[in-house]
Amino acid sequence: MTNTLQRLIDRAEIQDLMAVYARGVDRADWEGVRGVYHPDAFDDHGDYKGGVDGFIKFARERNGILPQGMHFLGQCLVEFPSDEPNPARDMAIAETYFMTAHTLTAEAAKGYRVLGAENQPVQLSHYGRYVDRVERRGGPWLIAHRICVFETTRLAIGDVPPLGADWAAQRRDPGDPIYQMRREAGLSD
Repeated sequence: MTNTLQRLIDRAEIQDLMAVYARGVDRADWEGVRGVYHPDAFDDHGDYKGGVDGFIKFARERNGILPQGMHFLGQCLVEFPSDEPNPARDMAIAETYFMTAHTLTAEAAKGYRVLGAENQPVQLSHYGRYVDRVERRGGPWLIAHRICVFETTRLAIGDVPPLGADWAAQRRDPGDPIYQMRREAGLSD
């Protein structure tokens, strides 16, 4: 029973890892994104294939300029090649479905190769899966190898209905409501 309980804990930690990645990208918290990868990790992310430092630079240049970006994570299937947990060296494969919604500036639209959107609002959504090899190397579970599998893309060009003036608005910095709530709860980093 001990191994089964540890695998349930491992699965929850790996699923949390995926959510921390999404929050990091969505809030433009690049050190938070870096923290979900092993230093020697490899990321195959469509237009970028390489190490963590290069991925952070790529993501910052492409997504850091967006006024809005959001990931929605779906099911996350975690598979362990062994039923025997090993805190010193362990591995799992995780497949996490995602949907993204991005509001693009004119500059960002060029980076995403969106044509015909000059001076118009652009909404871009990607749908796909993160296929990850995650490893625990005597510490927390972290991504060792990621392949971002793109299933399809949706694009809308033109006016977007405005948000309500008194709605809580997202921010891509530490002023976002999640960080305020975390600080109030004593969860500051």
